[in-house]
Amino acid sequence: MQLFYNSEISRETTKITFNKIESKHIVRVLRKKENDILKITNGKGFLFDVKIIVPSDKKCAAEVIASKEKPKPWNYYLHIAIAPTKLNDRLEWFLEKATEIGIDEITPIICANSERRVVKLERFEKIIQSAMKQSLKFTLPKLNEPIKLNQFINKKFEGKVCIAHCEEQEKILLQSVVKPSERTTILIGPEGDFSTQEIEKCLEKGFIPISLGESRLRTETAALVAVNTVSFIN
Repeated sequence: MQLFYNSEISRETTKITFNKIESKHIVRVLRKKENDILKITNGKGFLFDVKIIVPSDKKCAAEVIASKEKPKPWNYYLHIAIAPTKLNDRLEWFLEKATEIGIDEITPIICANSERRVVKLERFEKIIQSAMKQSLKFTLPKLNEPIKLNQFINKKFEGKVCIAHCEEQEKILLQSVVKPSERTTILIGPEGDFSTQEIEKCLEKGFIPISLGESRLRTETAALVAVNTVSFIN
């Protein structure tokens, strides 16, 4: 299935017009013609069948002929708050793979030891959208604006809140903490780990110190292990 994404389409939509880039891709690259059917998701759990009525490579238009609700295939809600990696491609790799596995929300957090404090949200959003389409999912993970860790931990959270850090403290294996069908928020620190002060503040706020295993993992690997662990349990 070739899946397209359009955040504006809904069950009330009767006609859709693609932008110039999408139109060129549909008509010139995919060689779609009048009356051909396209599959579109709005990233909100719906799949739409649309029929091409104007096969223009500049302004392709189609009419909506069917819609179907497609609930997400996982029954948990997972929010990963991750410190941006020094190399962008490592975080981009995480975004892609986490979307393929199943994740609901992602927040870049800026920590004391963060080597990167500016992120390209527009590029990250495109990577997430592409991964959603490639993996044939119909729910787009929510990507939040970057936020300082001290501000993030003062928010109100539902479900369990966890922190994965590298200090020699008593920690619980993530698979022993997470329960099926619950909301979970997991903090993943930068390459230099969370500072001691940051860890203490998180623990004071009720964050559960978790272990992802015996190996010392890179930031993006740790985050993906967390996603896979939660997915496996559910």
